[in-house]
Formats: sequence, C-alpha cells, structure tokens
Amino acid sequence: MAAAARALWGGARGRRWLLWWLLAAAALAPRPARALIEGLYCGRQVCYDVLGVSRAAGKAEIARAYRQLARQYHPDRHRGEPAGPGGETLQTAHEKFLLIATAYETLKDEETRKDYDYMLDHPEEYYSHYYHYYSRRLAPKVDVRIVILVTVCAISVFQFFSWWSSYNEAINYLATVPKYRIQASEIARQQGLLNRAKEKGKNRRSKEEIREEEEEIIKDIIKNKIDIKGGYQKPKIYDILLFQILLAPFYLCKYIAWYCWWIYCFNIKGQEYGEEEKLYIIRRYMKMSQSQFDSLEDNQKETFLERQLWIGENYEVYKQEQEEELKKKMAMDPRWKRYRRWMRNEGPGRLTFIDD
Repeated sequence: MAAAARALWGGARGRRWLLWWLLAAAALAPRPARALIEGLYCGRQVCYDVLGVSRAAGKAEIARAYRQLARQYHPDRHRGEPAGPGGETLQTAHEKFLLIATAYETLKDEETRKDYDYMLDHPEEYYSHYYHYYSRRLAPKVDVRIVILVTVCAISVFQFFSWWSSYNEAINYLATVPKYRIQASEIARQQGLLNRAKEKGKNRRSKEEIREEEEEIIKDIIKNKIDIKGGYQKPKIYDILLFQILLAPFYLCKYIAWYCWWIYCFNIKGQEYGEEEKLYIIRRYMKMSQSQFDSLEDNQKETFLERQLWIGENYEVYKQEQEEELKKKMAMDPRWKRYRRWMRNEGPGRLTFIDD
C-alpha cells in the first residue's frame, strides 16, 4: 500500500511539474499575431476593403477608387455640413479621408503592397511585420548613394579651389621677395619680355597697365622656375578627394604589391637598401607625410643619409641631439625667458594683491 501511494503521489507531482513547464513555455514563446495589427498600415481594417477593391486589382483600378473616395470624403468639401451620405460629421470624414490616403499609399507601391499581402497571408510573423513596416517607413526618401556622391563632389570642388588660392598666395608672396624677384626679372630681360620698345599713338598704354603686365610676367616666370613643395604646392586634379576615392582600389593593390616586394627583397633575400628605401625608412621614423618630407631641403636629406638615420640606433641618437639643441635654443631665446619669468611670477595659479 505504501509503495502504491508513493508511486501515485510521484506520478501526480510529475504531472504538475509538466503542466507548469508547459504554461511557462507558452508564456515565453512569441505570441501569434492577428493578420490586422493596430498601428500598421490601415490598422484593424483591410486596405483593400477601405478602397473597395479586390486583392487582384491593378494600379489603375486602385488609383481610380482612391480618387472617387477622396473627392467624396475630403473635409474641405463638406466643411460645416455632414461629410458623407450617411450623415458623418466633419471629424469622421477627416478620419475616413486619412484612412483612405493610408490605404492608397500602402497599395500603390509594389514593395509596400507585397509586404502588406505577406502580412495578410502570414499573421503569425508578428515581429517581422513591424520590422518591414518601419524599415520602409523610416528609410530615406533620397538615395543615399546620390547624397554621398554630391557631398564628395562638393568637398572636392572646394578642396581644389582652396588649393589654387593657397598656391596663388604663395606666388604673390614670392613675387615680393627680392631674391626671387630679381632672378625672375633677369630671366624676363634675357627673354626680351621686359625690353619692349615704347608704344606710340593710339596703342600707347599707361604706366599702370605696363606695371601690371610686368608683374604678371614676373609671376609666370616664378611659377615655371620655382618648385613649391608642401601645403602651397601647385594643386593636381588627382589629389582631390573624388579621385582619391576612385583610385583607392588601385592604390591598395599597388601598396600590397610594393609591400610583398619589400618583404621578398629585404627580409627574405637580405638585399641592401637603396637611397629611396633609406629615405622612406627615415621618413617613417620621423612620422612625416610624403609632402612634408618632400618640402625639406636636399642638404637635410643628404645629412640624414650621411648619419645613416635609417638605422634605428642612429636615429635615436639624432633625436636626442635635436631635443637637446631645441632646449638650448629655448633657454637662450629672450621670448622664452620672458615666458618662463611670467609663469614663475604672474602665471596661472598665482594670486597677486596690489597695495594702494
């Protein structure tokens, strides 16, 4: 009897635990949704029924039904009087008009209509319907690719004209430096550009016009003879952002090929560095861009090569020497002395009271 009672009690307890497990699983499982969800599309009403068309209706039939219902329920048409034949109020007509417009917006677009038909056929995919609805509703109306392209083009145009402005400023400045102006004037005289015969009669020009022409000649000679490097160099069309993006795959492939060549020649075969490779290593040690390194004088680069700065130990010694030299210059600089004196006497963190 005791064994039978324990078996019966154990079986009842097992059934209770099974029932509780089934209830918990049912509560945690995603709940099935009805075909019509409030807040999505036409809410609890079917968009086809709102327009009075079938699911097989084409675009022309849907547009025709929308125009008829829009004229019938437009609030402005029935302002101050019942909106429809059934005696609806103005507020009811306004709500009906918004529902008709929502139904038309849903069915006129092929992709949106496809998502809506899928919701009607698969009401159990509750969260999927929310995702598709809001992903299309919140999607940008303009193609993002067009926005990016226009933005890149605008930046590129601004970049190019900004570089041209900086380049012209550099040329105008160099034209005022006596060293370069005298050299350009000598070249212009040798080419016969400044030794023209005086004009007479109607073709005679004023001194201001002659001076402007000579100034343009000097600037042109400076443009052709001088090599400006760095931030004020002559702009190139391939340096702007648009062409850099277009040529990015080419540059990437070129860099990969160069890197593989570097590993094969210098790491595997153990070849000695050439002058170009040595300068590249020095530039990497100095953490300078190509344009910054190109702006250095040739004698500085020769000094780098003479001191063998492509070797890490030599570069560390050179770096310490430069830091020590900079400290000495700053210590001897009168402006730096005044600054240290000001920081010591009246700088931040010091309160000074002036007695009357």
